[in-house]
Amino acid sequence: MQSQVSTHQPLKPRNKLRESPLPWLVPLLLILIVVFLFPVIEIIRLSFTDSTLVDPNYSYTLSSYLSLFNQPGFQRMMWITLLFVVFSVSFQLILGLLVALAIDQGQKRNLKGTIAVRTAVLTAWAIPGVVIGVIWRIMYNETEAGILNFFVSTVSGTTVPFLSDPTFALVAVILANIWRGTAFSMILIYGGLQTLPKDILESARIDGANAIKRLTKIILPILAPIIMINLVIISIDTFNTFDMVMALTGGGPGQSTEIIALSIYNLIFREFNLGQGAAAAVVLLTINIIMTLVYLKILGREGRS
Repeated sequence: MQSQVSTHQPLKPRNKLRESPLPWLVPLLLILIVVFLFPVIEIIRLSFTDSTLVDPNYSYTLSSYLSLFNQPGFQRMMWITLLFVVFSVSFQLILGLLVALAIDQGQKRNLKGTIAVRTAVLTAWAIPGVVIGVIWRIMYNETEAGILNFFVSTVSGTTVPFLSDPTFALVAVILANIWRGTAFSMILIYGGLQTLPKDILESARIDGANAIKRLTKIILPILAPIIMINLVIISIDTFNTFDMVMALTGGGPGQSTEIIALSIYNLIFREFNLGQGAAAAVVLLTINIIMTLVYLKILGREGRS
């Protein structure tokens, strides 16, 4: 009896490198190191120097941080940044919620114009910050030719110094930023509204719960994780706002609208103080890291729930 000849071919050794995701990740890692990690490390290094843009020589010192924290305008700048962030974020969140609820109710009742309203709100989010600054600068024109002052002068006979008065200028910048950022809050909250369990809302309606109770007892508790994530994201974005404020007021009048991101620009490119500007950038980076850790903690909590 002839022995059967095995027809099975020996298995080829597996190429572990070919099956590994490492070759695909290496280019991405290189790009991240070049465009992100290296600049961050360089900014941190320069923050511990007294370097300037006009003198190539510098020494390592803590004077940049000491002079930054001790200069008279630093506390005022941080206070202005805090006011800008708190009021912008609060009203972006509130208005985003109200607009999302209005659009959601409009769609449920088949009202005309809901798509137009949603498109108009999204347009504000899509416009670049520099363009938004220019648009609002035109609207805030302090002569009667300005859009807002035209209506004010028609009613009261006077004009409002929107951009020349320090208090009015700060309010004007905050209003422009609220208009700009409301759309993002609306997008997130509107998406959350589409995931609400309809049976629970219908049961509450049958039980006699009015709109306010349904909002406070059912809708907001369910949307709480989305609202928290939205809060952290828009806070980070507002802390880093630069382009719109630069185009609208340039930080003026004086330094009444100079927030931290704009202060970094002024320190480096107007005062040529690279070390002190890098120190201010590290302060902003620290704020961003703290806000990012809060964001990741919220996401982790949601993943476990």
